[in-house]
Amino acid sequence: MKLIDELFEMYRDKLTGDEEDLDMITFAVLEGYNHDDLIEIVKEMNEYELQYFIRLYMMETLKGKFAQIEGRKEDGASYFRHLH
Repeated sequence: MKLIDELFEMYRDKLTGDEEDLDMITFAVLEGYNHDDLIEIVKEMNEYELQYFIRLYMMETLKGKFAQIEGRKEDGASYFRHLH
């Protein structure tokens, strides 16, 4: 994807590529785009990129939902553990 290639070239000698750096870059870049800009980026994706994009979104969203359930279970368990 052109945007990713450009970002990589721009930052590869300036950042380490750890998750904190990548979060900073992605949030900064996305702040500059509106809905129409984002749709254009998606339209430029080839089929593989689009499937990867959707798959990654689905996986991360499901992870978040399962983490919420686990958090509630742990909160409830610790609540009942402290009732004695």
